[in-house]
Amino acid sequence: MSVTLFGHWICPYSVRVSFALAERGIDHDLVEVPPTAARPKGFVVPAEFVERSPRGEIPMIRIDGEYLTDSIPILELLEERIDARSLFPLREEDRSVARSRMAAIDANIFTPMIRVYYGVDSEHIAKASDDLTSALAALDTYLADHGWLVGEAPSLAEAVLVPVYVRLEGLRRLGFVGELTESVAAHRERTMSLSGGRAVAWTDAMTDEFVRRFETFRTRQRPDFDAGRRRPERF
Repeated sequence: MSVTLFGHWICPYSVRVSFALAERGIDHDLVEVPPTAARPKGFVVPAEFVERSPRGEIPMIRIDGEYLTDSIPILELLEERIDARSLFPLREEDRSVARSRMAAIDANIFTPMIRVYYGVDSEHIAKASDDLTSALAALDTYLADHGWLVGEAPSLAEAVLVPVYVRLEGLRRLGFVGELTESVAAHRERTMSLSGGRAVAWTDAMTDEFVRRFETFRTRQRPDFDAGRRRPERF
């Protein structure tokens, strides 16, 4: 069976799929398609991608002749189609729990994370930082029993969350000032030590590029923005 991922390391949604492929030991090809804002001048988008992803969304997966976009449906499709070590619980009731937690992470954690690095106002960045801190702290409930987000082992929920862990240092440089709870910090360390975590971990150069891109974005949006001021003083 042939598996090809169309994606890019800077895209958090692509990172989810890359994590799952590596953690499950699935051989695959990678076609690098940077997000629109990160494409180098003169980059030619593959015709196959244009045809199969009309909205230009990454990640896109090709399994033999079948195509799919959107990271969470891709994660489930890979579970259905690829016979490899599963990251999905066997019982349907446990899968329902996994799906619920994946959706909660997607909505409650990714939204403030994105607001941090797309923020161009110090007060809004500070609010996003606070919201992200609270959302991450809420993971303590999931981690309380076994130290993983669903059950006693890594799951697709880890794949959904891992992009936050990957870019955490970059987020800090862009205004995230929250501290992880003890259990979340330990979970991050365990997750990043997995095969999938090691496969998607950023080098210092990647973090630098991520930060540079959003500092440039902020300057273009607001030339008066003070990139060095992470949050306003509070009295």
